[in-house]
Amino acid sequence: MSIDMKENAKEEFEKMLAQIKQERDEILLKAHLFEADAKDEWQKVDKQWEHFKSKAGQVGKEAKVASEDVSAAAKLLGEELIKSFKRIRKTL
Repeated sequence: MSIDMKENAKEEFEKMLAQIKQERDEILLKAHLFEADAKDEWQKVDKQWEHFKSKAGQVGKEAKVASEDVSAAAKLLGEELIKSFKRIRKTL
C-alpha cells in the first residue's frame, strides 16, 4: 500500500470518526433534552393527578349535591390526565 493510499485511508477514517462523533453527540443532547421534557411533563401531570384525586374524593362524598358543572369539570380533568399519561408513555 502506497503512502498516499495510507494517508487517504487515514483521512477517510478520521472523517468518518468525526461524523460518527457528531451524530452521537447530537443524539445524546436530544436524548437529554427529551428526558428533561418528559420529566417536566411528568411533574405537571403528577400535580394534576394529586388535585384530581382530592377532588374525586370530594365529588364522591358529595355526589348527591354536586352540580353538573363540578362533575363535568372533574371528568374533563380526568380525560386530560389520561391523555397526558399516554403521551408520556409514548415518549418512554
